[in-house]
Amino acid sequence: MNPKLHAYDLAGVNAKMEEKGITRLRRILAQTFDLSPRAKPVTDLSFFAALLDIGTPEYLAVCTDGVGTKLLVAQMMDRYDTIGIDCVAMNVNDVICVGATPVTIVDYLALQQPDPDFLEAIAKGLYQGAKLAQVSISGGETAQVAPMITGIRPNRGFDLAATCVGLVKKDEVIVGRDVVPGDAILALASSGLHSNGYSLVRRIVFEEMRFGVDTYNEQLGKTIGEELLTPTHIYVPEVREMLSEGLPIKALINITGNGLLNLNRIAARNVGFEIDNLPEPRAIFQLLQKWGKIPDEEMFRVFNMGIGFCLITPDDSDIITQTAAIVARHGADCARIGTVIKDESKRVFVTQKGLVQKGLFFEKQA
Repeated sequence: MNPKLHAYDLAGVNAKMEEKGITRLRRILAQTFDLSPRAKPVTDLSFFAALLDIGTPEYLAVCTDGVGTKLLVAQMMDRYDTIGIDCVAMNVNDVICVGATPVTIVDYLALQQPDPDFLEAIAKGLYQGAKLAQVSISGGETAQVAPMITGIRPNRGFDLAATCVGLVKKDEVIVGRDVVPGDAILALASSGLHSNGYSLVRRIVFEEMRFGVDTYNEQLGKTIGEELLTPTHIYVPEVREMLSEGLPIKALINITGNGLLNLNRIAARNVGFEIDNLPEPRAIFQLLQKWGKIPDEEMFRVFNMGIGFCLITPDDSDIITQTAAIVARHGADCARIGTVIKDESKRVFVTQKGLVQKGLFFEKQA
């Protein structure tokens, strides 16, 4: 076995153990679904956001997410005014995956020391993210937990997470139930690494290559730190425009942790996903692969590889053209990258790289 095959595990992220733990969590927590008849979940725990029936014409959509170890890069740079954008993005990009409009966020900030300048910088990023997503930040919690939080810069250890709430009319829910073989898979470009894979990124960049955040890279055209702190793109404006114009979007998929493996987080059964027209990955992905000697199997499991969000639509050139035009108006790129196929195992195939999904991982096809 290639010694780099499970580099993410070596960086401290144990996917197999996590999956076993999450399975146990879901088994127990699913038993709570009947405890609140006024807000009964109508989706299982595998979707990007939960849908709750609150007895109105609209479902309540709810999700929670954080920024992860990208926060450590912010500490290394001693810059905190963009990390809030990532926190908002990680949540609103999940809520739109069920067709909902995000409406408000509450945040949770655990920290070593409540320095006013530090908190103000974080708030600036949260505000900017909320402005981009057109949501309010209606509350939150700040907890001083110094014995629990230790960062890499004195008194700057912190964790930032949030919960997002959205609304969707009951007849406008999108969970991929109508996806069929032959449908088109469209990709919206990412702004970079977004907020996933940073445990492996930090291992490669700072431990193996021994770069600093101030190291300038010609291929990137910026410093390592600037590249790694690039905020996660917020896809709410373009997706809302697509839906308001009535485009027949069958599924919306946020390409976060696990990369393109997120494609199978839709309701349709007996379908697979053949990716045969990959865009050229951004320079940061090429550099990480070269520096870390990471095989394709691992790169496509850990990173978004330049694809931040996916849509599934009917295979119709007019629909694809209209979708790409909307995305372009919002300053991003959109391209067809593949096709939905029949597959009882619901696998993802990256044919250009000879990869096939096997459980939680990609493997090279024989």
